[in-house]
Amino acid sequence: MPQQENLSDSNSAGSDPSMFFLTGIPGLEATHLWISIPFCSVFTVALLGNCTLLYVIKTDPSLHKPMYYFLAMLAVVDLILSTTIIPKTLSIFWFNSREISFNTCLVQMFFLHSFFNVESGVLVAMAFDRYVAICNPLRYTTILTNSVIAIIGLVALARPVFIRIPLYVFLRRLSFCRSHVIAHCYCDHMAVVKLACGNTTFNNIYGLFLTFFIVGQDLTFIAVSYVKILRTVLSLASKEEQLKAFGTCISHLCAILIVYTPVVLSSVVHRFGHLVAPHIHVLMSSFYFVFPPMMNPIVYGVKTKEIHSRVRLLFRRKNF
Repeated sequence: MPQQENLSDSNSAGSDPSMFFLTGIPGLEATHLWISIPFCSVFTVALLGNCTLLYVIKTDPSLHKPMYYFLAMLAVVDLILSTTIIPKTLSIFWFNSREISFNTCLVQMFFLHSFFNVESGVLVAMAFDRYVAICNPLRYTTILTNSVIAIIGLVALARPVFIRIPLYVFLRRLSFCRSHVIAHCYCDHMAVVKLACGNTTFNNIYGLFLTFFIVGQDLTFIAVSYVKILRTVLSLASKEEQLKAFGTCISHLCAILIVYTPVVLSSVVHRFGHLVAPHIHVLMSSFYFVFPPMMNPIVYGVKTKEIHSRVRLLFRRKNF
């Protein structure tokens, strides 16, 4: 098989310590062309959906509000996640372009994991936005000023970037004297760490700590916000007021499920790794990077009345 020969050549090419080789989906190499169809479709929908969201929010002054600024941040993060992973994955599927330099591998790894955590931070910011809008509606515009929104955005960006730097500094210092073949379609942190022949204790422990610290912290903040929101909603006099207030949170709750459900599923797959085929590992870990960028603009486009009406108006104008 030509692809297996390529991987053997890649293995023997380990003399170049700066070059690594991605396998794609292990065990499914023969079907890469077919697998590329859903990946390409997801990428196209993610690009169109998030770019449309950004265009509508930018061009419509009535959407220049905190809720939509946070939504714009989410769209930018989703675009970065999509363009970090899918183009290289498609080049493997279509052109068998498996080579990736170690520095490029580190950059891809850094962007993937950092911006996934940025997305988590933006979801916390959106939970805070809903909390202020429902629990302190009269102070909404005075609390969430443009400067406060900018600071929240910078914190969401800076937090994962700075606390993840040590992880990649230590990874950069490791030696890779074994195989340089990464059994993945992108540079996953643990897949690369497994190839190192030095002491990887720091990367294993610190990487696990970051996952639990960031995701755990964010989910706690989101849960506290929604407990307070639920109390306020239930204290409203009429059923209609309760449904209207909680209806403004539906899109955000869907986004939370879209982002965190694949993470939980992937963690379960890793936990029972000895029972799961390698290609399931790779497909699941890819899923939580490519699924949210596609689904978030669809959810907000359908569930948010203002966005839905502006998008329909935009396409009507283009048809005439």
